[in-house]
Amino acid sequence: MEQPHRRIRALHTASTITVYQAYRPEIGGPAARKGRFPAAWKPDRMTWIKPSFMWMMYRSGWGTKEGQETVLAVEITRDGFDWALRHSCLSSYVRGLHPDRDAWQRDLKRAPARVQWDPERDLHLRPLPHRSLQLGLSGEASTRYADEWIVSISDVTPLAHEIHALVRDRELDSATRLLPQEQPYPASEELLAHLSS
Repeated sequence: MEQPHRRIRALHTASTITVYQAYRPEIGGPAARKGRFPAAWKPDRMTWIKPSFMWMMYRSGWGTKEGQETVLAVEITRDGFDWALRHSCLSSYVRGLHPDRDAWQRDLKRAPARVQWDPERDLHLRPLPHRSLQLGLSGEASTRYADEWIVSISDVTPLAHEIHALVRDRELDSATRLLPQEQPYPASEELLAHLSS
């Protein structure tokens, strides 16, 4: 079935959405054990959250890239996620969506969150024709994420390695069965109007 060009796909419940991040073990390990980020995690830096498990696998090399060896599934409130979408700006200028380039740059400077739409990935990490959302959080959004929105943090590195091993062994059906069951996220048109061209 053909996918919409841009869509948020995620593991979600009535009140939460799961996003993924990858960190070095000194941050990822304590975060998963305590359910919150340790002091070494800096809220003043932009942090990118990804609702797509496969995009996280592409970005982290299945949890093998330096500094991204611990893959975390972070369950956050949908209210928080929606707040970030509402207060975000596209990370690149789109003619027709923004009045002009200067207006976009002003919006980008003010916005505590930014959105990129990147090609979704298959099990071989090849780009697919449709795109998935990445959400960058800074300032107020980053602080709210760490202090208010997090419901739970899980270390899914073993799952990433297990799926990767199945892919290497060409057991793609078995690998697919282990993937998180991501479904279209019910974001309203109003919520995404400023983020879709």
